[in-house]
Amino acid sequence: MTADVSTPVHAPDAPADLTGDELAALDAWWRACNYLTVGQIYLQANPLLREPLRPEHVKPRLLGHWGTSPGLSFVYAHLSRLIRHTGQRAVYLAGPGHGGPALVAAGYLEGTYSEVYPDVAQDAAGLTRLFRQFSSPGGIPSHVSVTTPGSIHEGGELGYVLVHAFGAVMDNPDLLALAVVGDGEAETGPLEGSWKGISFLDPARDGAVLPVLHLNGAKISGPTVLARKDPAEVRSLLEGHGYEVLEVGGDDLPGMHHRFARVLARAHASIRGIQQRARAGEDTGARPRWPLIVLRTPKGWTGPDVVDGVQVSGTFRAHQVPLSGVKGDPEHLRLLEGWMRSYAPQELFDGAGAPVELVRRANPAGELRMSASPHANGGLLTEPLRLRDFREYAVDVPRPAAVRVESTRRLGELLRDVYRDNPRTFRLFSPDETNSNRLGAVFEVSDRAFAERVEPGDVSLGRGGRVVEVLSEHNCHGWLEGYTLTGRHGLFATYEAFAMVSASQTVQHAKWLEEGGKLPWRAPVPSLNILLTSTAWRNDHNGFSHQGPGLIQVAITQRPEVSRVYLPPDANCLLSVADHCLRSRNQVNLVVIDKQPQLQWLTIDQAVEHCTRGAGIWGWAGTDDGSADPDVVLACAGDVVTMETVAAASILRERLPALRTRVVNVVDLMALPRPKDHPHGVDETRFRELFTDAVDVVFAFHGFPGAIHQLVHGRPDADRFHVRGFIEEGTTTTPFDMTVRNRASRYHLVIDALNNARRLPPGASDLEEWCEAQLVRHERYVVEHLQDMPEVRDWSLGDWAQTS
Repeated sequence: MTADVSTPVHAPDAPADLTGDELAALDAWWRACNYLTVGQIYLQANPLLREPLRPEHVKPRLLGHWGTSPGLSFVYAHLSRLIRHTGQRAVYLAGPGHGGPALVAAGYLEGTYSEVYPDVAQDAAGLTRLFRQFSSPGGIPSHVSVTTPGSIHEGGELGYVLVHAFGAVMDNPDLLALAVVGDGEAETGPLEGSWKGISFLDPARDGAVLPVLHLNGAKISGPTVLARKDPAEVRSLLEGHGYEVLEVGGDDLPGMHHRFARVLARAHASIRGIQQRARAGEDTGARPRWPLIVLRTPKGWTGPDVVDGVQVSGTFRAHQVPLSGVKGDPEHLRLLEGWMRSYAPQELFDGAGAPVELVRRANPAGELRMSASPHANGGLLTEPLRLRDFREYAVDVPRPAAVRVESTRRLGELLRDVYRDNPRTFRLFSPDETNSNRLGAVFEVSDRAFAERVEPGDVSLGRGGRVVEVLSEHNCHGWLEGYTLTGRHGLFATYEAFAMVSASQTVQHAKWLEEGGKLPWRAPVPSLNILLTSTAWRNDHNGFSHQGPGLIQVAITQRPEVSRVYLPPDANCLLSVADHCLRSRNQVNLVVIDKQPQLQWLTIDQAVEHCTRGAGIWGWAGTDDGSADPDVVLACAGDVVTMETVAAASILRERLPALRTRVVNVVDLMALPRPKDHPHGVDETRFRELFTDAVDVVFAFHGFPGAIHQLVHGRPDADRFHVRGFIEEGTTTTPFDMTVRNRASRYHLVIDALNNARRLPPGASDLEEWCEAQLVRHERYVVEHLQDMPEVRDWSLGDWAQTS
C-alpha cells in the first residue's frame, strides 16, 4: 500500500482566531469525545441515555483514568482543526497513556475505529460494544495501546513520549509529532533527559516535535512537582532546554478554545518558519528555538466537582474513577447521569447513534485524520533496505584460529554502506560509543547529528549528521523505537551492562510487537535491532559495574514470535546475523559480541551455513568422528566462551586423546527450545544429532547459566546439561581471569568434562591435577605480571586444526 505522506510546501498557516462555525464544531467534537470517554469507563448498556440510567447499565468493575482525558481530547480537537487548515501530516502521542479512553473515542469519532474494527460501528450497537470492551475481559486495555488506531506510543510506562516523538520525525521532514507530556510523567528520569531531543534535529531534513506539557496539578494521590512550582521557574527550566515557551491555561469556555487555538497556530507558524528558512538555505547555524506549549487545565475538567462533600475536580481524586460507588449508591448514580447529560448527547449523536454532521465537520479527511495516519502504522510506509552482499566484508579465514580481528569493525564497514545506500531510512543510535564499539566506519559517510554549537576541534559532528549519539540509553532506545514504528530501519548499539538501563523499554517494545502481530490492520514494521558489545567478559578496565549480561535473560522471556538472541562467535557469523536482522520485521533482535580482537573460526560460507542452521558441530575442534556417541559434549554460545571451549577441547585432544569429545557451537540461542516453544527451535532429530539423547553436555554460556536450563527444558534428559556462565564474579582484571572467576575457563571446562564423561581413559586424574595446578599458577601470575599467562594470552590452535 502506498500513501501520500507529504505536506504541501506552500500550505497556508492556520488562522489564529476561531470563526463561530469552527467553535461550534470544535466544541461539539470535544463534548462528544468526553461523553464517549466517560461512557467507556462506566457503562455496559444504555449508551445514548435514551432511558434513565439504572444500576444494571453500569459495569460491575469500574476501571480507567478520567483525570487526564479531557485535556488530551481538547488538544486533539484543536490539532485536528490545524490539520484541516494546513494539510499538516501529524501523529499524536499521549504521554499520559492511561488516558486511553480519550484516544479511543477520538478514533471512533474520526471513523477510523469502525474502519479497522467493523463490529464497533457508528450506531447504538457499536457504541454499546465500544463501551463494554474498554478495560474488560476480551476487550481492550485502558492505555493508549497498540490496539488504538493512530498510536505508536503505549504510555503505560511513563517517561518515553518525547523520545518516541523525536524518533518518529527523524528523516521525516513533513511530519509533526505532537507529544503531550503529563506532569506526572515529567517527574521521571527518562522524560527529564528527553527534552534534549531538539539538540539532534535538523530542520532541513527532519520533521518537528511539538511538546505540550499538560499541567493539571496532580497524579494518583498527590500534587505534581511542576504544577506546584512557580510558573516562572517552569518557564526558566524549559527555556534553559532551548524552547520557545508558549503558555495557556484556564477552564473558562469558550475562552480556552480561543486562547489555545491562537497558541497552537503560533507554535505551528514558528515551526514552519524554522523549517522553511532551513530548507531555503537561510540557516544561520544556530540551533532553532523550537516552540513548546505549557497547558494548564484542571484535572478532571468538566467532570464532577464535589462528591460526598469532598472536592474532586482539580484534585488527585479525579485521577481515575471520580464516582466509584455508582452501582450501589443512588446519589453517585444520579451524579453520573447528570455528568454525562451535561455534554448534551442528544445534540451530538443522531437517532441511529452516529455522530451528527456538526461533530464530523471537525474531523480532517482521509489519511490526515491522526487515527488514520500511515505514519502511525509504519509498516505501510516501510521500504526494504538496500543491502549489499555481506560477503563483501568477510574475513579471510584460512583455518580456524589463524587470524585475529575486531569482529564489530567489519560490521561497521557494512553499516557504513547501509548509510550510503539508504540516506533517509537507516540510522545508528549509540550512547557515545560508536567508535568505542568499532563501528566508526559509518563516519566515512555521515557525521554525528548535533544542532548545538560546533567548535573547530570537533570531529564528525554537525547539523547534517545522521549518526545519533547521546549519553542516554533511554533516548537512544526510544528514538530507535519511534524511527522503526514509523517505518524506517535502525540499530541501537551499546555496552552490554548498560543495556539494562533501558531493558524495560525493550520489554515494552516487545509487548507492542507481540500484540500488534495479532492485529491484521497493523502492517509489520522493521525489527528493533540491539547490538551489545563491550561485554561482561572483556570489560578489562571498567570493572564489576560494567559486567552484566542480563538483557539476554530479559529477551528470552518474551513471546517466541518476537524474541531473537544471537551470539555470533566471530566476524563472519556476525555479518550473516546482521544481514538477517536488518531484513527482518516485527522482532526484537538481540546480537551479542565483543569489540576486542578475537580469533576467527569460520569462512564466510561456513558462517552462512552455521547461522542458517542456528547451531552446529565443529568437527575440527573435537575428537568425535560421528561413528558413535561421544563420551562428552562440549557446547558453547558466545564469543569468549567459544574460545575457552575450543581451548578446552584442544587440551583434551592433546593430553587425553582417547576421550571422545564433541564440540557444538550455538549461534542462535533460540535454537535450543523445543519447536513448540519457539519457532527457531530445532526438531528432535536435529537436537539429537547435536547433543545426543543421553551424553552429558558441558555448556559454556555467555550469560547467566539459568538461561540455558530454561531454554532446554523439556529436551531429553535436560538435567545432563551442566552450564558454566557469568555468576556475578568480576572486577577490573585480565580477560582470562574473568573466565576463571566465573568458573568458565578452559581448565574448569576440562575438569567438568572429566567429571561428567561416560568413560574415562587412563590419565584423566593426572589431567585434572594439571588443570588445578594451572589455575593456581594463573592466580599468582596475573598478580605478579598484571597480564595473562603467555600460553593463554597468545593461545591458538595447532596446525592440526582443519576446517570441515
